[in-house]
Amino acid sequence: MRPIGGAVLAALLLSGCASVTRGTTENISIATTPSGAIANVTGTEAPFSCVTPCAVEVNRNADITVSLSKAGYEPQIIPLTREVTGGGGAGFAGNLLLGGVVGMGVDAATGAAMDHKPNPVVVTLQPVAPPPVAAPAVRHHRKPKVPVS
Repeated sequence: MRPIGGAVLAALLLSGCASVTRGTTENISIATTPSGAIANVTGTEAPFSCVTPCAVEVNRNADITVSLSKAGYEPQIIPLTREVTGGGGAGFAGNLLLGGVVGMGVDAATGAAMDHKPNPVVVTLQPVAPPPVAAPAVRHHRKPKVPVS
């Protein structure tokens, strides 16, 4: 019974820390209608770009902003927020039982209990408004004055 008890103990220890169970990175999916927009992602160690639809891997503790641009459409800037989710909260709370202060500190520093929102990032791009069309100039023709005799 000892090998089974050891396996159960190891599983409990590993489930208690969000850094171990969830990792310190996550994938963010980015899609636009229409597709083919350039997505500039900032807040990572090195900013990068991809063409939608695409997915990027980011650190859970990063402050991410996605800027979208496509010719003929208004640019969009989407700041992502970070929230503690069910799985991340459970892993973080597991530190109270198993990981202690050290596990909580690791999870807080790595953001392992956090998820970025919105994820996926789905944006409908708005066409650029056409420039106003100037009304054609109206010319009034005057009748020449005829001298009255």
